This record gives sequence, structure tokens and C-alpha cells, in this order.
Amino acid sequence: MKTVLRIFLYLIIVVVVVLVGFVGFIQLRGIPKYEVKKIDYPQVQYDSAMIAHGQKIAAVQCVACHRGSDGKLSGRLLNELPPDFGEIHSANITQSKENGIGNWTDEQIAYLLRTGVKPDGQFLPAYMPKFPHLSEYDLKCIIAFLRSGTPVVQPSEIAKIPSKPSFLTKFLCLVAFKEIPYPATAIPEPDTSNAVEFGKYLVVGRYDCYPCHSADFKTLNQAQPELSGGFLGGGNKMVSLDGKERLTANITFDEETGIGRWTLDDFRNAMINSKSKDGHALRDPMLPYNGMTETEIKSIYAYLQTVPKIKNKVDRKWDQD
Repeated sequence: MKTVLRIFLYLIIVVVVVLVGFVGFIQLRGIPKYEVKKIDYPQVQYDSAMIAHGQKIAAVQCVACHRGSDGKLSGRLLNELPPDFGEIHSANITQSKENGIGNWTDEQIAYLLRTGVKPDGQFLPAYMPKFPHLSEYDLKCIIAFLRSGTPVVQPSEIAKIPSKPSFLTKFLCLVAFKEIPYPATAIPEPDTSNAVEFGKYLVVGRYDCYPCHSADFKTLNQAQPELSGGFLGGGNKMVSLDGKERLTANITFDEETGIGRWTLDDFRNAMINSKSKDGHALRDPMLPYNGMTETEIKSIYAYLQTVPKIKNKVDRKWDQD
């Protein structure tokens, strides 16, 4: 009996040592770095139309997270993220050469947006959107906006506050959150005459709806969005500006728990005016998409009807407060 107890004790010690070593390895390793591969990306030539289009995309993808206390895209604490990720601060992406991205090349900006890897090789986890599916034109338009004379991207000397990622975030960067390979070929413009295909592009590419509206940031598949856990079925935990936890809506066409009974008019009203089918206001962090065109709204609606339905009843009581 003593021998059995001794062996059992040794096993426990071994397990504890392995766990402590593993935790120590993850903490010391931190967020990984990757090799920054050379891509052939000439400096973007742009015009006022490209700047306007890039600003429209940035209004959804960049401004909400990067607008700082000075009104420019100087970065801030992302307090709407689940606390599981740690204390995360967005970067200063103004034209400041000291504190922003004023010294970055167009190639470096494109590489980060596609892969999630900064010029120094540092990887940005899932809380930073990646755009491997964005058309080349849309990508160039975002770069054009960042290079433009638009006030929000003019130099701000607010220094970025270093993030403090949690152990969970560091661990997920080992097993789940990975660098996304840079596309081997240029991604063409979507076929706007095919409503379903264009709608898919808008949801997983240009407007990136799926990260918030799928089950959990921790189970996103940014390389293959439709393989994300609970794709568009809602229930992802976020935090509102007043510090209250919010669960994102199920936007599959399940009739009981999703938007299967919504008409196109209902959907349009939600996107443009932030009103649900029953007339209640949709709360932050959901933004009004009042810059969307009618073609975009109709296409997203058409695509969502093709997405596999998920029966997931999300508690949305705060929409009725």
C-alpha cells in the first residue's frame, strides 16, 4: 500500500511540475512573433473616390476601436472586449512618425491587415480584425484613407499604451490564433450582380460581421470564417460603453431565435436606423451602418438566408430597457 501511495504521490508531483512549467512557458513566451515575408506591393496610387470608399470601410472597421480621446485614431482601451482577453489597448494609427504608422510603408500596412503581423513580427490576436478576404481594391482604399488629409488620421502624439494580454490570450495564440498567410494572388472585386456572393463578401470581408455575431471570439476561424464556432448564431459576450455585458444577436434565419421572420424592411431598419423588428433601439456595441447602399443591404439579407440556421436564443432584455 505504501508503494502505491508513493507512486501516486510521485505522479501528482510530476503533473504539478509539468503544469507549472507549461504555465511558465506560456507566460514567458507571450504573444508570438512571426517572420515577416516579403511581398510585392507597390505604393498605392489613389484618388478622392478611393479615399471616400476607404473612409466608408474604416468607419466600420477602424474608427470605433481606434478613435482616441483627441478624436483622432490615436488608440484607446478596448473596454468592450470580454475581460478574458486581458487589458487590451488599440494602437495609434494616425500619420505620426513617432507614435503612429507614419513611417510604415504601404506594403507593411497591407501585410498587417491581411495577416495580423506587424512590421516587427509581433502578432495581433483575434481582437484585431484580419482581412484575408478583402478585395485588393478595398484594401488599397483603406490605405488611401490612412494616407489622406482626413482629420482623424492626421498625426497624434498620444503614445500607445502597451496591452496586457491574459494567460488565456497567450495560450490561444499557441493553439488557435495563428498568422494568416498572405494571399498568393490578388483578390478580385466581388460580383455585385450576384446578391448572395456579394452579401457573403460583405459579411466576411468588407464589413466583417461574423466575429461579433458568431459564438465566441475564441473560436473564430479568420482564415475560413464560415468554420467559426456558431457562425452568425450570436451569443458572443461583449461589453457596452456603460460597462454592462451584452450578448450579440443571432442573425441566422432561424424563425424562433434568429431573424427568420424579418422582412427586408425590418433588416434595413436595423442596419440603417439601429431599430429591431419590434421597434426597440439596438444598443452598443452594435453600430448603425447608415453608410450602406441599398445593394449592400439587399445582398447581405440574401446571403444570410443561405447560412445554416442555428437555434440559439439570446437574452436581449437590455434592448427593451
